[in-house]
Formats: sequence, C-alpha cells, structure tokens
Amino acid sequence: MERRNAWLSYTEAEEKKLEQVAKAYRNFLNVGKTERECVTQIIREARAAGYESLEEKTAKGEKLKAGDKVYTVGMKKIIALFHIGQDDISEGMNILGAHIDSPRLDVKQNPLYEDTDLAYLDTHYYGGVKKYQWVTLPLAIHGVVVKKDGSTAEVNIGEDEDDPIVYITDLLIHLAGKQMQKKAAEVIEGENLDILIGSRPLKDLEDDKKKEAVKQNVLNILKEKYDMEEEDFLSAELEIVPAGKARECGLDRSMIAAYGQDDRVCAYTSLLAMLGMDTPKHTSCCLFTDKEEIGSVGATGMQSRFFENAVAELLDAMGCYSDLRLRRTLKNSSMLSSDVSAGYDPAYGEAFEKKNAAYLGRGIVLNKFTGARGKSGSNDANAEYVALGRGIVLNKFTGARGKSGSNDANAEYVARVRNIFDSHEVAFQTAELGKVDIGGGGTIAYIAALYGMEVIDSGVAVLSMHAPWEVTSKADIYEAKKAYKAFLLEA
Repeated sequence: MERRNAWLSYTEAEEKKLEQVAKAYRNFLNVGKTERECVTQIIREARAAGYESLEEKTAKGEKLKAGDKVYTVGMKKIIALFHIGQDDISEGMNILGAHIDSPRLDVKQNPLYEDTDLAYLDTHYYGGVKKYQWVTLPLAIHGVVVKKDGSTAEVNIGEDEDDPIVYITDLLIHLAGKQMQKKAAEVIEGENLDILIGSRPLKDLEDDKKKEAVKQNVLNILKEKYDMEEEDFLSAELEIVPAGKARECGLDRSMIAAYGQDDRVCAYTSLLAMLGMDTPKHTSCCLFTDKEEIGSVGATGMQSRFFENAVAELLDAMGCYSDLRLRRTLKNSSMLSSDVSAGYDPAYGEAFEKKNAAYLGRGIVLNKFTGARGKSGSNDANAEYVALGRGIVLNKFTGARGKSGSNDANAEYVARVRNIFDSHEVAFQTAELGKVDIGGGGTIAYIAALYGMEVIDSGVAVLSMHAPWEVTSKADIYEAKKAYKAFLLEA
C-alpha cells in the first residue's frame, strides 16, 4: 500500500496555496521559539480572525451562541480556541490538540559564574535531546525576567542580525582523543552545556571584585538593558534556542529547515484550519499545550485540569453547564492528537520498518498508537477513526516494545478518519515510530483518551526530530492544514 508523492498531484494553483501556507508557517516559527511567544502569536492571529477572550465575554455577562469564537489562556503557556457549532455541544466537539513546547536548554535559577576570565550561564536541558548536537552553534536567549515588584522584562537576544549570539564550546579535535572514545550519550555531559556569554572584564574594580570582573560586566549589561539584578535570575524563565530564521531547504525549495518544528508544524497548521472555518456543525476546538516534551505534567501540561476547566467555563457561558453535560461533551468528542511522526531517513534505514514508516512528501501521517515498550504510553486509535484519512501521516499508535503506555485507536475511528481524508482528497499515510524494539515516543493522545473520547495521532513527518534544526516537507505541511480543516468540518 505504498502512497504516492503528494507533489505529483498538485496543480499550479495548489502549489501557490502551498507556498502561501509555507511562508506563513516560517513566520510563525520565527516569532514563536518559546511557548509564551507561540501563545502571543496565536492570540494575535485569532483576534484578527474574530476570536474574543472567553474571560472578557464572561465578565460582560454575554451568553455564547452558535457562531461565536472565543479563546482562553493558562499562565501564558497553554491556550484553547473554541468555535461554537450549531449542534448541541453535549454531542461532542471536534478537537485538534497540539503542543507548543520544544526541546531546548533552560537557564538555571543561579546560573551566572566566571571561570578564567570567561563568563557562563549554567543550563538544564529540557526534553529529549542528543546533547552533542547543541555545541558550537549560534544560540539565542528567549524568555522573561519577572522582578519582585511583578514587573516583567521580555528577553530576546541573538535573533536580530545586529545582536550578539551566545555559544557552547566543544573540545578541539587535536585534543579529543579520549573524548572520541566515549559513547555518544557521554561525549557531552549535561553539566557541560554551559553558555558562553562574555569575556571582557570591567576596569578599575576594587581588588576583592577583580576575580569576577567579566561577570560584573555582564551584570552591568543586563542592568542597563533589562533593569535586572543577579537575584532576578531566581524568577526568570530563560530558554536557550538555536539562533536564526526558518529557511527553505533543498535546491528545489521543497522543504523547511528550522528549530521547533516538533510540534509547531502541527500547531500552526491546526491554527490555520481553525481560523479558516465558517460556523461549524459541531463545536470546534484547537488546544495548544505546554510540557509535552517532559510528560505533559504541570499546570500548563495536558495532564492538568486546564482543558476540562476551559470546557466547563465554555458550557457555563453558553448557559448549559452541569457536571453530566461536561462529561458527555468530553466523552462524545473526537480528537486528532496533532503531533509529528518520525520521517523515514534512508541514511538510517536500519531504524525503520519500511512498510510502516512515514515518508516526506506523502502527506499527513496517522499513528494508530504512540509510545514504546509494546506501545507503552501511546494512544491506539480505533480503526473506524483512522479510516477518516492520505499525504498527512495517520499514526494509529506510535512507539515500540509492545505498545506499552500507548493509546491504541479503535478500528472504527481509524476508518472514519480515513473516509474524511479521502473525501476531501487529503494525501495521508500510516506509520509507526521506528522498528518495534528500537524505541518510541509519546504524545498527548492517551491523556485525552481518559475522557472516553476517540483519539488518534495525526501529524507531519519530520527528519532529525529533536535536533536543533529539523526538516519537514512543504507538501506535508499543506496536506496537514487540509486534513485538519476536513476533520473539524466532518468528524
């Protein structure tokens, strides 16, 4: 059941639409390198499309009705958009759920130090990374510093062409004999991922301060630019990410190379699908979560009550809240867990099972389950739901080693999804995340499935996933947007 390359089916008009989507997506990647930045941009685009704050409408006492479009935000790092449909909401919503956090390095709370006339910031890596990939790259600092008085300074250093970048050093090859004998996981240790941020000492310091003259110079710069004291690191959220803009990749410009495409490629195409809808039959929802890369934990992760509370507030604003109605609404909903899949890489073909791999350019991917150790931690979608979908990858489940921990979608649901995708001429494929005993990975699908709703993973294939720079196909991005819109309309 080999799938055709989606590029072969496009008309000239479709290619123009594809390029428009790709250009908008690159801009989203450029302005959204952190969860907070993504939420800010999502709100900006949603408001331009007529969405209003749920809290603002509630404060005015306005009752929601069919056609209304609202959003609600949690801690500036998780957001849900709702487009009220014509049918009773207790019949269920059509939900797209993506995550907007990505692997990175986080600056520690007491990070700044000086060693032999060089100033550094200590970091702690976030999510699954190959640590050796993060050295000798131009890096940027994004985030916020919140001072004791509650005032906030936004930090963005390294993106403007006139900005300095920061950097992690590596041992020169001439002295790296012992280092080269280490396992890849040990070549660069986590505690050595320190960010080089300065080397110029302040002059004319008192003798007791001369040993940290470079550090003091850095502090003076931070004070001047952000009115920041060293203690303010205690209440800062500073993320170290690759510097530079998303770029077209390949001599044919058919791909995009950028940081954070896991999972912002699915987040942005979900947003485009949502914003481009007329009043739907079923209420539509787009959920963008934080903390997926570390287990969806915390107040802004999918395991929190944010989504459930948001739906409760929505029902209340519609004048129809009850605990039973809330439970029915969630149980009767259908969801695509909009998350990426591992693209087949012929350079590392031994890690994939070719009949069940996702290929760049062949559309969105359906993963029936995700996870590891026998589908561990994954969501295994019903076959009926998978039947909705082609081009985009349908992952009924992802993972390895016995589907352990996965959500395994029902056959009926897989079938529904296949049918939807085919009826809207969406290019899609099905896949698993590598060979059975090689590894695996998780998504938010299994958490949403706890409500009893139908869920399947469906997203874009990515090369070099979790690397500082990842690669996707423009065709798959375009098919994802088509797939998500079709799902919101008909699931």
